[in-house]
Amino acid sequence: MKEKLTLFSEEQYDDLDDNMGMVMPVLTDCDADDDFSQGMDSLDSHIPILPLRNMVLFPGVAMPVLVGRDKSMKLVREAYKKKKLIGVVCQKDGKQNDPGQEDLYQVGVIAEIMRILEMPDGTTTVILQGKKRFLLEAISSTEPYLIGKYTVFDDALPKKSDREFEALISTIKDLTIKMMSTGAELPRDLIFSIKNNKNSLYLINFSCNNLPCGAHEKQDLLLIGDLKERAYRLLFILNREYQLMELKASIQMKTREDIDQQQREYFLQQQIKTIQEELGGNINELELKELREKAAKKKWDSRVAVIFEKELRKLERLHPQSPDYSMQTQYVQTIISLPWNEYSKDNFNLKHAQKILDRDHYGLEKVKERIIEHLAVLKLKGDMKSPIICLYGPPGVGKTSLGKSIAEALNRKYVRVSLGGLHDEAEIRGHRRTYIGAMSGRIVQNLQKAGTSNPVFVLDEIDKITSDFKGDPSSALLEVLDPEQNNTFHDNYLDIDYDLSKVMFIATANNLGTISQPLLDRMELIDISGYILEEKIEIAARHLVPKQMEAHGLPKGIVKFPKKTLEAIIDFYTRESGVRGLDKMLAKIMRKLARKMAMDESLPASIQPGDVEEYLGAKEYLRDKYQGNNYAGVVTGLAWTAAGGEILFIESSLSKGKGGKLTLTGNLGDVMKESAMLALEYIRSHASLFGIKEDMFENWNVHVHVPEGAIPKDGPSAGITMVTSLVSAFTQCKVKNNLAMTGEITLRGKVLPVGGIKEKILAAKRAGIKELVLCKENKKHVDEINPVYLKGLSFHYVEDISEVVEIALLKQKVDNPLF
Repeated sequence: MKEKLTLFSEEQYDDLDDNMGMVMPVLTDCDADDDFSQGMDSLDSHIPILPLRNMVLFPGVAMPVLVGRDKSMKLVREAYKKKKLIGVVCQKDGKQNDPGQEDLYQVGVIAEIMRILEMPDGTTTVILQGKKRFLLEAISSTEPYLIGKYTVFDDALPKKSDREFEALISTIKDLTIKMMSTGAELPRDLIFSIKNNKNSLYLINFSCNNLPCGAHEKQDLLLIGDLKERAYRLLFILNREYQLMELKASIQMKTREDIDQQQREYFLQQQIKTIQEELGGNINELELKELREKAAKKKWDSRVAVIFEKELRKLERLHPQSPDYSMQTQYVQTIISLPWNEYSKDNFNLKHAQKILDRDHYGLEKVKERIIEHLAVLKLKGDMKSPIICLYGPPGVGKTSLGKSIAEALNRKYVRVSLGGLHDEAEIRGHRRTYIGAMSGRIVQNLQKAGTSNPVFVLDEIDKITSDFKGDPSSALLEVLDPEQNNTFHDNYLDIDYDLSKVMFIATANNLGTISQPLLDRMELIDISGYILEEKIEIAARHLVPKQMEAHGLPKGIVKFPKKTLEAIIDFYTRESGVRGLDKMLAKIMRKLARKMAMDESLPASIQPGDVEEYLGAKEYLRDKYQGNNYAGVVTGLAWTAAGGEILFIESSLSKGKGGKLTLTGNLGDVMKESAMLALEYIRSHASLFGIKEDMFENWNVHVHVPEGAIPKDGPSAGITMVTSLVSAFTQCKVKNNLAMTGEITLRGKVLPVGGIKEKILAAKRAGIKELVLCKENKKHVDEINPVYLKGLSFHYVEDISEVVEIALLKQKVDNPLF
């Protein structure tokens, strides 16, 4: 018989005291027909008995046993020296130190001592090889060790042709390998030896000895003499123990799943830190700590907190040298720099607000009234969706600067974004993070600057937005300026909904015609018309002159500007509805005064009207004055421009010619040309009404001209002016002095209302006009104007062209009439 011993580590014996516990048996190579009876013929009638604690030896199996008792030591040493076989029997009670016959099981195994190993820790290990089962009949002696009388048993082996037994052995092999492999990987040579061993007796006994069950159950297996029956019993125990091991493993996995996940995350984080340190040090640790400290102070909701933590963890995993690191850092900084749910407290002192608005802006009563109303509602209700106000009017009337005053009155932060020339939708909504150089839109950027979620937000020049292949920014503004939608404004870069409902948006525009209708529908329109002369004088005296003196380094009040001087500057050097041009003229004067002061020249105590030309040069505007009524066919009309109102002259003249040809000049638009043709046709059909002979239309050609041919002119407002001009030309009658008119006409002779009434009235007043002819329906617009602006003007409200002609034309002929 060949022997092959596996190696055992010292740890397997650390806690054993005289063979207590189970130690894996040694796997032995043996022949298929070996019955392990070799050497049995040398046995005597009595045999030394070695008691084992909690261990059962089976025939054919080699097993290490830790020996510690004195009697046991004497027995093994003497038997090993004399090469005698011994009887190995398991104790019923492992705690018994000096067992007798009543303390031992009756059936044991005759064994051969293969080797005695002296261990480094002072213990002794004996390798035992089982031979045959025996029955312990009696203990004949207890000194110097146990000696007993015995009877040897032979195992009943099945027939070699028994297929059932073969299947039984194969199943036992597989289960034994599975059991031994649980928790540790078996050496390949051990698995190979088990699978290829042909000795059925040995395989069954090896598996019995290797069972993870108690000694009592192993002793029951040893009692079974029929090998097939022992194999069935072994298979039952193997199945039971294997199922139990699987169940234990499953329970352990379930109970440790949570802690394993935590440990896994912890180890991964430690590995990331180690890798980062190896690559160049975790230089962003302080930055990440600072970000987390800032995040702890934020008032954002749980949804934003989850997203921020996710993005911050992503940043932690990136190395500072990575290209994505700066992009991720910028995104995290954007999230944390936004004022989530941070609001400034509104000042509900209405008198204080009125005082601020009156201090900064003269006039503009409608806007001031609207802001005070808004504050009043906030004071009573406590909360409301902020309105979207659109201030529209000519340049220079103070639309943009109103935003600052409103912010101060409300005690809110002030931000302004200029939309002039904007043509990329991403400027409003931001770019998606997938693009290189992506950034948030201007709305989010300015909220970061403001530091609160309820600033006064001025959208300047909203009518100057353009669109191209990159998108339509005005469509992107629909969400921003809709109180029903902007509580969940979505910026493509931020990719988190943001609440804009507390922001007070104020848009400014010069011309509503270029703004899309859906956008107009979302805003509350407030018209800011141009200033009259008196208002401009007050604005210059209160605001512009002190501002320009300070801007040019001149001591306050060192030079006086009388109101007459300011009036001369406005009349002769500016032509506008606002005061921007006036501000420039005052700056020009201040520069010349600053030069004199810097060169130590004496400064005048005040600037008189006669001195203005010295500082500003020759007068720039003279033609805006009324030019009299000495010519037939010349009538004063009123026009609206983006810069405010203006007066214009309609000139009609007649010349001899057949066919009554009509010539129109002056860079007129289609609507204005149609008005001229309409006016001529109406006069032809009502010639008798105006005292005009019918043959005149066939013998005289008509030429209508509007001066300043380089400036395009269009619109229906000059309709009644053209009728009056043509009737004056055909009748050669004078037009009433200091009279101007505006209104659209129909072929039936009706006068229709027109727009821009306030600007036109102010233009007329600047030009020295005393009387105005308007459509009756325009009276409601005149009633809205402050009576102070209308001082010195009289109005004629008409419904029919005949009324206009009757009011405008005198019976008196002009000097040197044509006929």
